[in-house]
Amino acid sequence: MKTCKKSVLALSVQASLLAAAMGLSPALFAQESDKGQAAEETKLERIMVTAQKRVQSTQEVPISIATLSGEKFDALFAGGEDIQALSGKIPGLYAESSNGRAAPRFYIRGLGNTDFDLAASQPVSVIMDDVVMENVILKSFPLFDVAQAEVIRGPQGTLFGRNTTAGIVKFTSVKPTQDFEAYTKATIGNLGTINIEGAAGGGLTDELSARISLMNQNRDDWVDNGFTGEKDFTGGHDEKAGRLQFLYDTDAFSALLNVHGRKLDGTSSLFRRNILTPGSNELNDNYDRDTVYYDDGEGNFQKYDNSGASLTLEFDIGGMTFTSVTAQENADGKGKGDIDGGNAAGPGPSDPTGAVTEDQLNDLEQFTQEFRLASDTDEALEWQVGAFYFDSSFGVTSIDGFFGATTVYHGNESWAVFGQSTYNLTDRWDITGGIRYTYDEKTFSVGQQNIDGFALTIGAASIQDYDPIKVDDGQVSWELSSNYRLTDKTSLYGRLASGFRAQSIQGRDVAFEKAPSVADSETITSVEVGAKSDLLDDSLRLNGALFYYNIDDIQLSAIGGATQGNQLINADKGTGYGFEVDAEWRAAPNLILGGGFSYNNTELKDKNLLVAPCGSKLCTPTDPSNGAGLVLIDGNPFPQAPETILTANARYDIPVSSGEIYIYGDVARQGKTNLFLYESMEYNTNGNFEAGLRVGYLNFDNNYEVALFGRNITDEDNLKGAIDFANLTGFVNEPRVIGVEFKKNFF
Repeated sequence: MKTCKKSVLALSVQASLLAAAMGLSPALFAQESDKGQAAEETKLERIMVTAQKRVQSTQEVPISIATLSGEKFDALFAGGEDIQALSGKIPGLYAESSNGRAAPRFYIRGLGNTDFDLAASQPVSVIMDDVVMENVILKSFPLFDVAQAEVIRGPQGTLFGRNTTAGIVKFTSVKPTQDFEAYTKATIGNLGTINIEGAAGGGLTDELSARISLMNQNRDDWVDNGFTGEKDFTGGHDEKAGRLQFLYDTDAFSALLNVHGRKLDGTSSLFRRNILTPGSNELNDNYDRDTVYYDDGEGNFQKYDNSGASLTLEFDIGGMTFTSVTAQENADGKGKGDIDGGNAAGPGPSDPTGAVTEDQLNDLEQFTQEFRLASDTDEALEWQVGAFYFDSSFGVTSIDGFFGATTVYHGNESWAVFGQSTYNLTDRWDITGGIRYTYDEKTFSVGQQNIDGFALTIGAASIQDYDPIKVDDGQVSWELSSNYRLTDKTSLYGRLASGFRAQSIQGRDVAFEKAPSVADSETITSVEVGAKSDLLDDSLRLNGALFYYNIDDIQLSAIGGATQGNQLINADKGTGYGFEVDAEWRAAPNLILGGGFSYNNTELKDKNLLVAPCGSKLCTPTDPSNGAGLVLIDGNPFPQAPETILTANARYDIPVSSGEIYIYGDVARQGKTNLFLYESMEYNTNGNFEAGLRVGYLNFDNNYEVALFGRNITDEDNLKGAIDFANLTGFVNEPRVIGVEFKKNFF
C-alpha cells in the first residue's frame, strides 16, 4: 500500500466522479460495453473511501466499512424519504426518530442513544463533506447530489474524536469539475408526493470550477383527524435545500468552498394512542394508518431552518500535504406534538392527560476547525498529524400545558490533537497505529421560565432555580490495526481500538420542575478481526468481520415511564459482540446480486441499576421489580438495538434498442428489538420488514431514464417506537409510496 502522490481533495473529486458515473450516468458504462469490453462486464468496480482521512480502496482499510452510492442510493430515496431511509439497508446500521424528519437517532452494532431531546448526545457521528454534524437537527440535513455514503463501524476516536464510540455515517457530495455535467430529476407519486432535484457544474476558468445542487421535496397532508373530522389534517412535508460549491485547483494548491442551506416545513412523528394491546406487541384494531385522534398539537408541525459553510484548503508542500477545514453551521426552529397520541374520545381506554409539548431550538451555532499534515510520498512509512477545535452553543425551549415555557442553554467546547501512521512492513503486510487526546467541556444554565397561560396548574406555581453546571474531561483514544494480504485479492485484518463519549448534560426535566441530569463519560474498548476478498475474477466481493466491545460507564437515557422524565444515567458496563457480512456478486453481465447480514448481541451489566417502567397499568414489564415501582435492568439488551439485520438486493437488465430495461429490488428485515431500557411484553418488535421495487428504462443515446418505483411496496405497518407514560401509544414507519421518476443527464 503506497501513498498516492495526489492530494486527498483531488482524489476525493475523482472518487466522487467515479461514483457519480456509476450511479448517475449509466450511459457511460453502457457505451464502454458497446465497445466490446466483455471481460470488464463481469468485474465489480473498485470502491474508494476516506475512512482514514485519505483515499483508499475499501479492501485496503483495516476497518469494517459498508458503502452506498449510485443507483442503490437513489432507489432508497426515490419517494422523498429522509436520512432515516438508510436504516436497515446496511448491516449493523439502524435509525429511528420520534421527531419526524428533523432529529434522527443512529445506532451501529446496537450502540446508540434513544434520547429524543434537541440537546441529545449520540455515540454515532454524522460527517457531511468532512464536517461533523453534532446536533440532532444538523444530522438531518437532506441527502441530494451525493457521491457516496460510508458507514464506518466501531469506535473512531483516533481520527474523528469523541462521541464516535459506535462509529460514523459519512456523506460525500459530488464535487465540481472542469467538465460540464448536469442532471435534473422529477418524481410524482401517491400521497401528493412531488420531488424535484437537480445539479449543474463545470469550469469557470482553467483553475476554477463550480457546482450548484438543488432539491425540493413535497408531500400533501394525508392523515385524517378522527376527533375533529378534518380530512387531510397532517402528515405532509415541504423541504427545500441547496448547495453551492466552488473549487479552485492548481498543481500545488486547492480550495473548496461549500455553502449550503435547508428549510423544512413538515410533520413531527405521529403518535397513536392505544395501538397495542396489553400483553402483546402486535398492532391492534385501534390502529389506522390514515387516521389520528388529536385534540391539540396544531397538526404535529415541525419547522426548522439550517445553513452552513465550509472552506477546505490543501497545500502541497513537498512530500507533504497540509489540509485546513473550517466550518460554521447554524440552525433554529420548532416542533409540536400531541405526545399522548390523542384524547379521551379516541380509541381505547380513556386518557385525560392531554399531553402536548412544543420544543424550540434557539440560535444553534457550531464552529469547527481542523488542521492536518500528512505524508505524500512512496515511502514505506505513511503518517498524518492534526489538531481539531469544536465550539457549539444553543438554547432549547420546552413548552407544555402544565408548566409553561422553560428555556435552558447548552455550551460545548472541545479541542484535540491526534496522529496516525502506517508502516508497510512488506508489500503485503502493513501495521497502523493512532492516538488522540481530546479535551471536552460542557456548560448548562437555566433561562427564564414563563408560567403565564397555564392550561393546568399542578401544585404551587413556584419556579425552581438551578445553578449553572460545568463538566469537563480529557481522554486519550488509541488504535492499533494490521492488514495482511494473503493474495492480491484477499486480505485479513485485525483492529484494537478505544474511544470515549464525553460527559453529557440533559436539562429537559427542568421544564417539568425536576433537576437536570449529568452522565459521566463513557469509554469503549473494541476488538475486531475480518477478511476482505474479491473472488471469481473480481466478480464476487465478500467482506466480513467479527467484533467484541466493552463499554465502561455506558451513558443511557431513562425516558418516560411512571416518572415521565428524561434522565441521563450510567450503567457500570455494556457489552456487545457479533458479526457482519457484506457481499456483492456480478453473477452475469446483466445480473448483480448483493446484500448482507449482521448479528449484534448487546447486554447491560449493572446489578443495582433501576429504572421506571411504563407509567400506565396497561403494559406488562418482565424485569424484576424492587417493590417500589422500579425494575432492575441488569442483563437487558441495549434499547433500539436490532439483534439481526438482513438486507438483499438484485438488479437485472435487458438490452433493448438504444438502451436497456432494468428491474431493481431490495428488501430489509429487522430482527428482535427492545424499545426501552426495561423489557415488557408490549414494547418490542421482531421481524419488521420493508421492500422496494424499481422498473425502468435507460436511454443511452439521449442520456435519460424513466422508472416506476415503490418504497415499502407491501405497505408494511412496522412499530418503530413508543410513548409509555400514559397509554400504549406508538409510532410507525413511513407508508407505501408508488410513483414515476424521470431523470435527464447532460454532458
